[in-house]
Amino acid sequence: MKIVFILVGIVVLAIVAFAVYRLATVKRQNNKLNAERFERVKELYDKLESGQELTENDVIPFAKNILTRQTAFQLLADHDKTNLFPNEYNTLIKGAESNLANWLEFPTELDACPDEIEHIKRVTFDFDGQNNFVHYEVFKYRVNEPHWAAKDGWILGVVGPYFDDSKPYDFPQATFSRISSTLDKVTPDEEAKWVHDNIANRQ
Repeated sequence: MKIVFILVGIVVLAIVAFAVYRLATVKRQNNKLNAERFERVKELYDKLESGQELTENDVIPFAKNILTRQTAFQLLADHDKTNLFPNEYNTLIKGAESNLANWLEFPTELDACPDEIEHIKRVTFDFDGQNNFVHYEVFKYRVNEPHWAAKDGWILGVVGPYFDDSKPYDFPQATFSRISSTLDKVTPDEEAKWVHDNIANRQ
């Protein structure tokens, strides 16, 4: 009986040790990612903070880049300069696309920015039966070799919920992608419904 308790103790200790290691690793990776994200927009940040003259042409490279678009808009908003953000990228779809790419980049998710990403459709639900609608933007994305998910082809990602009066860079509370939800296995409507039921409605 004593041996059983010892074995159980060893197993529990191993699980706890792994959990602590995993948390420390994820924290370190997230800190590194946040530093990289700041470096991507540092030039724009420095110009805004120092009060330098800016034009839309200065902002375009940051708006075009899927990984800096969302942060660039927020930096401009913080300085009351969103008028410099190019109209071409000041749309709900472009905002949602950037949000998804940044979410996927986290080490606990895809751990990479997609090599290709395309908007498929908007899926709408009457969430309370009173004609109050929420919208989800559904994308497909894929990564190239040697990434481990390259073999899966097109994967679905969902961003939302949005409302009828949502602005392009409002923060969506339920950005999500089940990496196993590939386009050949799940429809965009099914994936949006899953996110609505299991992510949005549980927050």
